[in-house]
Amino acid sequence: MIDAYEDPGTPDVRGGWRYLWWLVRCQPGRSVAGALLGSTWMVLLAATPYLMAKAIDEGLEPGDWPALSGWCFALFAVGSFNAWLSIMRHRTMTRVRMDANFRTVKVVVGQAVRLGAALSRRTGAGEVVTIGVGDVQTIAQALTVVGPGVGACVAYLTVAALLVSVSLVLAAVVLLGIPAIVVLVGPFLSRLQGAETEYRNRQGVLTARIADLAGGLRVLNGLGGKSLVADAFHRDSQHLRTQGYRVGAVTSWVQALGVGLPTLFLAVVTWLAARLAAQGDITVGELVAVYGYVAVLVGPVAFWVECGYQLSRGVVAARRVVTFLRLEPLEDRGTRDAPAEPSALHDPESGVTLLPGRLTALASAHPADTATILDRLARYTPSRATWAGVPMDEIRLPQIREHILLADHEADLFAGTLGEMIAPFRGAGNGATSHDALAAAIHAAVADDIVQGLPDGLDSPMDTQARNLSGGQRQRIRLTRALLADPEVLLAVEPTSALDAHTEALVAERLKGAREGRTTAVTTTSPLVLDHADTVLYLVDGKLAASGTHQQLLTREPGYRALVARDVEVMK
Repeated sequence: MIDAYEDPGTPDVRGGWRYLWWLVRCQPGRSVAGALLGSTWMVLLAATPYLMAKAIDEGLEPGDWPALSGWCFALFAVGSFNAWLSIMRHRTMTRVRMDANFRTVKVVVGQAVRLGAALSRRTGAGEVVTIGVGDVQTIAQALTVVGPGVGACVAYLTVAALLVSVSLVLAAVVLLGIPAIVVLVGPFLSRLQGAETEYRNRQGVLTARIADLAGGLRVLNGLGGKSLVADAFHRDSQHLRTQGYRVGAVTSWVQALGVGLPTLFLAVVTWLAARLAAQGDITVGELVAVYGYVAVLVGPVAFWVECGYQLSRGVVAARRVVTFLRLEPLEDRGTRDAPAEPSALHDPESGVTLLPGRLTALASAHPADTATILDRLARYTPSRATWAGVPMDEIRLPQIREHILLADHEADLFAGTLGEMIAPFRGAGNGATSHDALAAAIHAAVADDIVQGLPDGLDSPMDTQARNLSGGQRQRIRLTRALLADPEVLLAVEPTSALDAHTEALVAERLKGAREGRTTAVTTTSPLVLDHADTVLYLVDGKLAASGTHQQLLTREPGYRALVARDVEVMK
């Protein structure tokens, strides 16, 4: 099976069927082994009735005990060998399914990493969760067709050939009857595929709503909006349940026909064989063999129906994976290198300029406006922003990411220890974070009390998004992580919005010292932070209205004074 560090290869994203075939081609040896083992296993199942017929006709009926003993031993040997084959077939097919599972997980995770910041803009969290939780397993299960599916076809042809030696009439009935059963089940499989597609789409919507609800429950309680979201969730869950009933109804018919039609077919063939035996056209042993052949065929037919069911669901899941894999990240047409020296960043749309080596604060009555400006300056959205006079779109994206860090106040925090949450590569070799650098970043973000207050310090386990910490503590952890990265340009969105006045004042003071000589921009309306900024840019409706120090703007800009005064009143 594919290991954690193996390249999963380049998936075929031209369609769901092609993606499933790619998974098979990625493990040709194992797939061929599964098909051979499955075919041999099913053919030997058909050999059992043949050996039994020989034991009856050549041993039991004439009373030839040596012949009977020989055929009984052959039955025992074939049965024992087939039991071993069954074990090996199951092990091989488990490896086939697990390889497909892990390979799909790797390509999906790789695509999520490749999309990076564009991921949340291209698809919802619920879609990714649904793929990871449900679709991956469904795709893996569909690959069962490689083993038992191929084996069922071989067994069908083998039994048909054996029946020709017994009776052409019985052979014709089997050859025509089995395909007829598959054709009867076919329309239900098509209906199942459509119902399953709709169900998966609704499941993705509901999963996204669950994620939104879990992430914003505290805020919703404060705003009184919990009931509105709960009502929307109730409606979506009702729709999903209804669609689930539709899928279940079609599935029940598929499974019922998969069991009922082969059984009915078995009864018809057995009746025909009994009439032929009564007329003396076939022997008693051949009658037993015919019954055994047709009973064995119930297995292949059931496998065909089951494989059709799994393939229908697998194609739906594969199409969702392919749709996700087709998403493209922000196009990088840059061919130029980043500036060799610290340089100014400029956003023509707003008129904002960030001078190198200075702490600049962006203040606006609409925080979304300032956050959008930082998005443009960090090249997370297309714009006419420039760096050292060079359009950002012309600079290689990896170099922009290397030099410019956009620190969002709602950036994800992954589960693990506190140390891993702050510094994922702490102690991991050449790229490891030094203890002194980590301590300095924690101190600059005023996060010392968080580390000291936890039972195991940096080794204390943290929940996803650090939900076992308060909002202000999470914000300081995010700031610690950003400061530890020590980028040439740090763009921080509302880094102190959830802090109390005393902590905020300390963060503002230490942030200035920690970033001395490097370009830093923060979006805020807090006078405690604004007072420490080298330059404050006051924006109105997303456009630069005035610039200067905090004290200068308080004196000459009434709009700025009114904006900042609201924070002063809150502190009082």
